[in-house]
Amino acid sequence: MSETRSVPDPEAASEDAGHPRRWAILGVLVVSLIVVVLDNTVLNVAMKTLAAPDPVGVGASQSDLAWMINSYTLVFAGLLFAAGVIGDRVGRKRMLLIGLVVFGIASLLSAYSSTPDQLIWYRALMGAGAAIMMPSTLSLLRNVFSAKEFPKALGIWTGAVGIGGAIGPIVGGALLERFWWGSVFLINVPIVVFGIVAIVILAPESQGGKPRPDFVGMALSMLGLVSLTYGIIEAGDAGSWTGVGVWGTIAFGVLVLTGFVLWERRISYASLDMKLFKNVRFSASSAIITLTFFGMMGLMFFMTFYLQLLKGYSPLETGLLFLPFGASMLIFAPLSNGMVQRFGAKTVGIVAMLLVITNFAVTGTVFDADTPVWVVIVLFFITGAGMANLMPPAMNTLMSSVPREQAGVGSALANTLRQTGGALGVAVLGTVMAQSYRGEISDTAPQLPETARESYAATYGALESGAVPPEAAGSVLQAANDSFVNALHVTALSAVGVGVLGLIIIAAFFPGRQAREPEAPQARQSSEPAYVEA
Repeated sequence: MSETRSVPDPEAASEDAGHPRRWAILGVLVVSLIVVVLDNTVLNVAMKTLAAPDPVGVGASQSDLAWMINSYTLVFAGLLFAAGVIGDRVGRKRMLLIGLVVFGIASLLSAYSSTPDQLIWYRALMGAGAAIMMPSTLSLLRNVFSAKEFPKALGIWTGAVGIGGAIGPIVGGALLERFWWGSVFLINVPIVVFGIVAIVILAPESQGGKPRPDFVGMALSMLGLVSLTYGIIEAGDAGSWTGVGVWGTIAFGVLVLTGFVLWERRISYASLDMKLFKNVRFSASSAIITLTFFGMMGLMFFMTFYLQLLKGYSPLETGLLFLPFGASMLIFAPLSNGMVQRFGAKTVGIVAMLLVITNFAVTGTVFDADTPVWVVIVLFFITGAGMANLMPPAMNTLMSSVPREQAGVGSALANTLRQTGGALGVAVLGTVMAQSYRGEISDTAPQLPETARESYAATYGALESGAVPPEAAGSVLQAANDSFVNALHVTALSAVGVGVLGLIIIAAFFPGRQAREPEAPQARQSSEPAYVEA
């Protein structure tokens, strides 16, 4: 089998200096990343519009609306790891361009969908494009920046994740106030075109070696992640973990992923070197990434209901209230490396996790219908500062533990942990909230139909549709608001437990001020150049 002949690139990065166009490349990668993250949240504000009949919407049912979100998440999570492995082999720039093209075409098709089924399938295609693209952004970053500058670049990359998630509802709400629903997808197209042109011009190709392809491992990872994610999504939608469609698919996913681990340990050309998990810092960083996104996505989930239903804010106003969270991440994430160098990852991580826990603790004890909005804004800003100082050190440790020629694998693993942690956060905390609410509302408003007790949103729907007699509507609304506040407290205090677990991991395993994060020996010893001529 012929091997690709490596050609020295005069513009290639050195370990000390990095690629000469590295900051411009970072800017393009951030734009590419934001469009993916933004699309994860932009659809949330379009749900009511999509449920309306043509020509306002597409007449989507509640099940259709759920699958418009879930089809994207399911395909995205399932393909992430395999896409990172393939990118290391065929070239990260090439994979990024392919992902952008797929994402752009799927966005265009989604914008002009005429039925709910079409939109569900096109959203799945968007998820595929995002999965192909996402690992390449971080692995390219690892390859164009020196070991010294990579943490700072990673901080900016992490800040883009926060701002992308925060501006999604704002962009969606602003577009829906002026244009038809398809505009929330159509806006992706010019951004994608810009990204393609800029990457072709600026970014160098980079890839690892040419090991024997691990087709079995990639297939097992896709099947296991899809099954696990599907079960988690079903649990979140149903508000229960008892159905066979939930625990059966989760158990099957865990079984397949166990088979993946055993297979990777057995073969010499594994996609993921399981010995990495013997590195305590690598394993601890993986756990913190998962737990952090568990908390963040769970927070956004229940605070959206609080702001829109209990406080009565519009989708656009709710999006604007989330902006301090993203702005805080954008401000503090690039500064996190300096904080770590000065105080140590352990001290910074402990303080950052305490900031995140503060939000959950305050929400779980004092929030009610009369809480001033400035309290929400301050807590979001504090939480963003905490996230900004948790994610970059954890991501840097994980990426630095992986040889440079396997940067795509490290990136894919980090993003898979983020995606799985976020899905678990919504499912677990959503289930806690749903069960707590059902218990409360069943006692305080027994006259409600069974279907109207399933969730706070379902009760509101029953009130708006006239299913509750007018003379009882006032008392039912008050009971629903009180039940939701109590459920919110239970859910937020449950999230405190997750934060405390993260706090223990950081205190036990993160390095102190004197410790440094050296470049992995395998990366320095690799004989394969970082860049090859495409």
